[in-house]
Amino acid sequence: MEVSKKLLAYRVYFILGALFISALVASNLIFKKFFFWDFFGMYHFEISVGILPYPITFLITDLISEIYGKKKANQVVIAGIFASLFSLLIVFTASVVPATTWSPIGDDLFNTVFGSTTIAVFASMAAYLLAQFIDIQLYHFWKKLTKGKHLWLRNNFSTFLSQFVDTFVVLLLLCSFKEIEWKLFSTLLLSGFLFKVLIALLDTPFLYLGVYIFRKKFNLDQTQELSID
Repeated sequence: MEVSKKLLAYRVYFILGALFISALVASNLIFKKFFFWDFFGMYHFEISVGILPYPITFLITDLISEIYGKKKANQVVIAGIFASLFSLLIVFTASVVPATTWSPIGDDLFNTVFGSTTIAVFASMAAYLLAQFIDIQLYHFWKKLTKGKHLWLRNNFSTFLSQFVDTFVVLLLLCSFKEIEWKLFSTLLLSGFLFKVLIALLDTPFLYLGVYIFRKKFNLDQTQELSID
């Protein structure tokens, strides 16, 4: 590969990794607000706003898996873990230092919003780590089985299972730590999973578009992957 193209491939990988980490950290910080969405009268969703950026992470890891390979996808996942831990340290430090008397945001309000961040990040990281590695493993399993064909199949089949695992584990931990009442578990599990499945189906065209652009730009065939090491 030409040096200029290899440099471009590395820069794009860097940007995708940055977007992935940003979406992951943001989802951990905003999770305490819940919203409802009436889906054309067919289903009434009640879910955390933290779920909004989360499907983006699976789209990005699928794109990286397809173009850069399993190793690079796993590296982004690991980077996301360290970023989550670092954000947790920052929030913890901010909660420990006392607010001034004139501070627009006092200690009580700050702790109300971010007080459960430690548990949220722990729950999210445990679920995220498990779900992302399942997603990457299944993605490459289907890719190998279909010899690089049927992109829609490996994108959705890997995401469906991993998103269910993610939603189930997060809610299980949050309910266990009494952050969410157990009576809401089944409702939130169904809403969260269905929402993620819907987003996974909607993001399939974007994955096709991304893969098409990459393959055309770097002259890749169906099974070829970019090497930027």
